[in-house]
Amino acid sequence: MSTPDNDVGRVLQGQVIAIAEARQLDVLASLLERRGASVLRCPLVGIMDSPDTASVVAWIERLIALPTDLVVFYTGEGIERLRGFAERAGLTAEFNTALARTPKLVRGPKPKRALRALELAPDHAATEPTTAGLIAAAQGIALPRRRVAIQLYSAEQSLDLAQHFRERGATTDCVAPYVYGSAADDDEVAALIGELAAGRVSAIAFTSKAQVQRLLALADGRHLQRELRAGLTRTRVAAVGPVVSAELAAAGIRVDAIPVESYSMKPLVTSVCELLAAR
Repeated sequence: MSTPDNDVGRVLQGQVIAIAEARQLDVLASLLERRGASVLRCPLVGIMDSPDTASVVAWIERLIALPTDLVVFYTGEGIERLRGFAERAGLTAEFNTALARTPKLVRGPKPKRALRALELAPDHAATEPTTAGLIAAAQGIALPRRRVAIQLYSAEQSLDLAQHFRERGATTDCVAPYVYGSAADDDEVAALIGELAAGRVSAIAFTSKAQVQRLLALADGRHLQRELRAGLTRTRVAAVGPVVSAELAAAGIRVDAIPVESYSMKPLVTSVCELLAAR
């Protein structure tokens, strides 16, 4: 039930939608409010530059200096953060040149958009925006010099992709250019759990697995697990894409809505509209 931007209607009139997004909080809130929703804002996770500046800049310098078969980008945020590190190190031109000459594999639409902002395009893309999707795409890519650079979304994430390349004889060079931190304070998150448990929220939308992890950790630390589980049972749950959906499912949380093809803000809002219109 997608509707044109200039005539979105009021399909969410009377609905309260909780959103956990931080970086594009206003964008997501505006999309929902234009459709009539009351938005409960609780940005669960903030994103900051990695504090290990030297390691990130060293990775950029290696990408510039060393012949590389492939550079893999998990996130658009990662590309933008790397660009910022390169600019502050006086390496913008060299970084852009290295990206232009190196074959690029991306996980989903956000790194595609970030490359487009640099007037670049990916050479390869995962059909499914997951690590498994990246591995499937990588299987058809030749590695003549056998060096692969990989941008991670977290220093703690699974290194299955790097292991895939190592098993093919490649040297891998990984970097995590940003870290997650708390955005809303703990009391705000506890208050969100209270609203969910009281049945005052029609739906909650998650846009990253880190948001799910923080909500669960806060509930555990505050002994609010029962309230959170009860709230999520009675509240519709939306995920921006399969990675977030898998994180929710792994925690035993039902996922009611997920975009069908494009995993970004507008399709997420469309899926929420369709979900609540069907109630």
